[in-house]
Amino acid sequence: MNVDLEMMRNLIHKRADEIEKSVAETGYLPRTVIGVGTFLLDNEGDIDLLSSKQKVIFDKFILPLLAAPRR
Repeated sequence: MNVDLEMMRNLIHKRADEIEKSVAETGYLPRTVIGVGTFLLDNEGDIDLLSSKQKVIFDKFILPLLAAPRR
């Protein structure tokens, strides 16, 4: 499975404030979520390359933000 690279690029570069809000008070750092997103961008959006920990971050933070309507 691959991620839409344009949507991911938009999330990482233009919607970082939404990432910060989504991780607030969870114990995760925004830069960790951005790092997973950047890794996906660097690897053509191939989710199969994520480690188990990266997959958790993707499922918990990135996927819901990608599915959310753009503001």
